[in-house]
Amino acid sequence: MIETGKQEGAETPHAPVRVPKCIRCHELREKPLYQVLRILLDFPLPTGMAIERLPVTAEQNTERLDCLPVPTAGRFANQSPSRRDEEGLPSFTGVHALACSYHNDQRTLHGKFLSEIRHVLAKTGRFPDNREVKIFSPVYLLLLTGLTFQANGAGQTLLLVDDHHVLYRSGTKRVFHPATAHPKNPLVRETKPWEMAIGWTSIYRDPKSGRYQMWYQAYGGGRDARKSHKCVVCIAESDDGVHFSKPELGFHDFETDRKPFAGHYPKSNIVLLGDGGYGDRYANSVMFDPRDKDPARRYKMLYTDFGKMKDGREWPGFFAAFSPDGLQWTKSTRNPLLRTAYGGRAWQPPYSDEDPYDERWDQRKNFLRKNWPIPLSMSDAVDVFHDPVRKLWAVYGKCWIQGPAGGLAWKHAMARVESEDFLTWSKPQIVSSPDDKDAPNTEFHTTPVFHHEGVYFCLNQILSSRAEAIGAKADQMHIELMISRDGIRWDRPFRDVPFIDSRSQAFSNGGIFTSSTPVILDDEIRFYYGGYNSGAIGGGQRLTDASQQSGVGLAQLPLNRFAGIRPVAVSAQSTLKKPLKNIGQITMKPIDLAAFKTLTVNADATDGTVRVEVLNEGGYRMRNFTRAHARILRGDSLRHPVSWKGLNTTDLPPGKYMLRLHLDNAEVFAITLK
Repeated sequence: MIETGKQEGAETPHAPVRVPKCIRCHELREKPLYQVLRILLDFPLPTGMAIERLPVTAEQNTERLDCLPVPTAGRFANQSPSRRDEEGLPSFTGVHALACSYHNDQRTLHGKFLSEIRHVLAKTGRFPDNREVKIFSPVYLLLLTGLTFQANGAGQTLLLVDDHHVLYRSGTKRVFHPATAHPKNPLVRETKPWEMAIGWTSIYRDPKSGRYQMWYQAYGGGRDARKSHKCVVCIAESDDGVHFSKPELGFHDFETDRKPFAGHYPKSNIVLLGDGGYGDRYANSVMFDPRDKDPARRYKMLYTDFGKMKDGREWPGFFAAFSPDGLQWTKSTRNPLLRTAYGGRAWQPPYSDEDPYDERWDQRKNFLRKNWPIPLSMSDAVDVFHDPVRKLWAVYGKCWIQGPAGGLAWKHAMARVESEDFLTWSKPQIVSSPDDKDAPNTEFHTTPVFHHEGVYFCLNQILSSRAEAIGAKADQMHIELMISRDGIRWDRPFRDVPFIDSRSQAFSNGGIFTSSTPVILDDEIRFYYGGYNSGAIGGGQRLTDASQQSGVGLAQLPLNRFAGIRPVAVSAQSTLKKPLKNIGQITMKPIDLAAFKTLTVNADATDGTVRVEVLNEGGYRMRNFTRAHARILRGDSLRHPVSWKGLNTTDLPPGKYMLRLHLDNAEVFAITLK
């Protein structure tokens, strides 16, 4: 779960805002109220907004909704009350009070109306009408709108990792900022008999206690004769996210006759075993889900394994497990959930009427070899996260694409699957793959994604060459930061510089395994990852070599500083009266500032200055909000406060405005409006 470092349950003040121009009075005055309701429910307001004024007159109060049923209300159609509560559209819980006003009369709406509305909704499955809640139609519409777009106090942060919010910029360049590896890496090392190699990780920080739980994959090879114990999930805990301990639990034992570990270990930090099927259990992506009403399912894990389906045959695929505390896990009875490919390299895809299941005796190795040649399939890695835009679970991961002659299992691309219930998963949709700018041997090992401040970020594990192909000891991997605004169309503007350079530390210079669970704190973002020096592909003797190293590392990034914009050294175009050194400006796209009271800039002006100017939607400067009036921002701060000689954005008339950032030898990373 992406963590913000704020306490759960803490009340945050909700600042009301004006109704946007596009649904002002003149557009709604002649419409029946039920149409007004539909417009308001479907109107896409940014997060952090509530509505202060509904443009209707007192004379319209006599109109009624006539028990408007839920299916009429746009995107709420065919959704149960509990489903609406889960999605927060609208949420009738945790709302203190909503102060409202309309044109001809001032009325205050208190929390007592909330219980009336919730009672009718729970009883009838529809929104109540005016007679049932005993309030006027405009106020009732206002209540619904306020609840639907309830402010969360977070405001809006405009990241400058791309030009999504930028109208244009002059004399500037974008500078990429990789994360910095922690000097104490690896934070978790191989110290237990079942830890021949440590790989995949997932982490959760409790926002109330600040305590960290980390799940990681431990490969034990054949040290324990039981196949289920070959590749397990373990847990480590920490108070600060740097110093981790491994609790001794009594859930799973471990036994080995291998020296120097020979013995029986009745207690371990193992929390999940494999099913002991044809191949190994693999990966461990954990999410904490506070929205789930079943406490036993609050922790959710997705991984890959081999298990029998209803036809009695064994299939590889996605597996799920659930836990109330992250320690005691129960596997889903529906496993495997989504069938995935395994084997069949260079085979032609099966015919449409063929069963993608194959078993044949391998005479050379003297065993029954199985293959599952499923085309366009996900593979043996999984990283899940909750997509806050689509409000469902999503996995981005490696998907096999076919080679020049059409053979299977050529390279890994990036595909997406999604689920509303964590159990039923969609067919893979390929969203990105190696292109002409990549070296011929480049592939995407796997592609965990997280969402932050309106951006989908991918920590793409770029596999540059396979040791199995080139005969080297280690595969060559690094992490490339990819970005998307919709989760489908992906950009790779930073492919030339690793976001996390696995080669910089010995324990991860062969393979590096990022996750979809960064920890986002007030002042930094923490990225935890597993690493091998023996390579990501294969294993065997390379994992038992005396030089073998693996563990869990941490890379850190100052909050929201993925990339910044700074002036170029010299602008000397013929249209300038004279060359300008280290001077540039960024003009942002028009935005309605009425919802926001404060404006801060994430900038490093250690050797220069930043000033913020306000232009109207037509590009004209606003008096008293010019560069000359702006507070001069100096020094390095994640939150430079912006003002204009005692004025702020609330002193502007209603409307949309363009912010212009004047840079003098300074770098800007983000703008936050609250």
